[in-house]
Order: sequence, then C-alpha cells, then structure tokens
Amino acid sequence: MGARHRLSSAFWRRPWLKAALLLTPPLAAFVLVYLAALVSLFVSSFWSVDAFTGKLIHQWTLQNFHDLLHSNGTYLRIAGRTIGIAAAVTITDAVLAFPLAYFMARLAGRRVRALLFVLVLLPLWSSYLVRIYAWQTILSHNGALNWSLNKIGLPDANLAYTNWAMWIVFSYVWLPFMIIPVFAAVERIPDSFIEASGDLGARGRRTFRSVVLPLALPGVVAGSIFTFSLTLGDFITPLLVGGNSSSFIGNVVEDFIGINGNIPFSAAFATVPVIVMAAYLLIARKLGAFEAL
Repeated sequence: MGARHRLSSAFWRRPWLKAALLLTPPLAAFVLVYLAALVSLFVSSFWSVDAFTGKLIHQWTLQNFHDLLHSNGTYLRIAGRTIGIAAAVTITDAVLAFPLAYFMARLAGRRVRALLFVLVLLPLWSSYLVRIYAWQTILSHNGALNWSLNKIGLPDANLAYTNWAMWIVFSYVWLPFMIIPVFAAVERIPDSFIEASGDLGARGRRTFRSVVLPLALPGVVAGSIFTFSLTLGDFITPLLVGGNSSSFIGNVVEDFIGINGNIPFSAAFATVPVIVMAAYLLIARKLGAFEAL
C-alpha cells in the first residue's frame, strides 16, 4: 500500500511523468515500425544488386538515382503522371466536397445531416477492390456508361483503361476523406462571423470569399493530405483501371521487386513520393491543416 501511495504521489507531483508513461508505448511503436522502415528504405536505395548472382551489394552508390534521372525520361514521366493525377484528384475532390460539406454543416437539419453522413461513409463500408471492380464494370466497353450514352444517341466514351478512368475512380474513392475534414472546418465557423459580414453589407459571394473560405481552408488542406497521399501511393487502381501507359510509381516498384528482384532501385523510386509528401506536409502545416484533423 505504501509503494502504491508513493507512486501515486510521484505522478501527482510530476504530471509530465504520467504523460511520458502514457506516450512511451505508442511513440516506441511509431519509431520502430514507421521511422525504422523509412530509414531502411532510404539506406537500401544506395545499395545495388549483383547482375549475375542477384545478391545485394551493401556498398554506397548513387547509381539507382542516376538511372531514375537518365532513363530517356521514362521514370520521370511516371513520377510526373503520378503526382499530376494525385493533384487533379485532390482539386476535384475539393470542388465536389465543399458544397456538400457546407450544406451539411450550415443548412441541413439534424435528420438530413445524419442521412448524408451515412451516404458519405457508406462506400467506405465496402471493400476497396469491390468499388474498383464496380467502376471497371461501369467504364468498360460494354459497361453501363457506354450503354447509357448509346441509348440517347451518343457514341461510346472510350474511358476504359485510360488516365481519365483513373482520375474518375480515384476522385470517387477518396471523396469521403475530403468531405469529413471540410465539414468539420465549416462547422467550427462561428455564426457571428457570418452575421457580422452581412451586417457590414457583404453579400453572399463576398462573405464566402472573405470569411467562409479562409476559415475553412485548413479543412480543405487537411482533406487534401488524405486524397493526395492515398492517390500518390496507390498501385491497385492503375493496375485494374489504367492502361498500359498508366503506370504509377507503385506499379514500377512492385514490378522491380517481384520480377527483377531489384530492391535497391525500387527503394530509390519509392523515396520520390516520400519526399513529395514530406514537402506537402510542411506546406500543409503552415496553412494550419493539422488543426483541422
């Protein structure tokens, strides 16, 4: 009993000790699982593979990065395609999510809001692959999209296995991850701010531009972290929905690991999205995105 009392007194006199005890296990797991994996990835990108034996050569070299930059632009095009489609998906989801999130947060009643929440989250209850295959069926040559267009006298859309198909599927799959942070940011805007804007003579557009959008921007940026990073690291959707010229960074990494067994080159290419996301997170932090998560 005395030892328990002394321990309790120590925690009471030193609140930081209690916080340290609570945070040590998750922080240790984060360091061991996440940071150690990133360090291992970065270190192995400077190794090479013996062309005859296929064994790893643990000697420092920049050859992998040289091959990335001097390969007739092939890998640079793949990296540009990956980043470009990720940016396009992020912008699309922001444009689609903001009106719905604003309606849910400021205009919808309690029951309508609950219904919309269910509809937004409902796709997340199904398997990721099921949603991808569903869109593959819709966009295929004999799918629902072309059938509908033919019924009204329009030609086939020919979207199957194109970058446009990937853009559509990615925008649909990650849209809930944009709606929720934007909703949270819009909901936190005080009603008095909007009322004060109206009292000062500002109309709806001016209030939206000068009050609502700046205050909701951290939520948009927070949502963009999800949509951008999830698209950047995906390799299943390009494989199932994209065409032969629609490979992402993840597809190249998978090919070099599974077919060629060239782990160092795969690690070097995998550092590209890591660096891009690190820069993106720094920008998002300056825009206050972490406060909206």
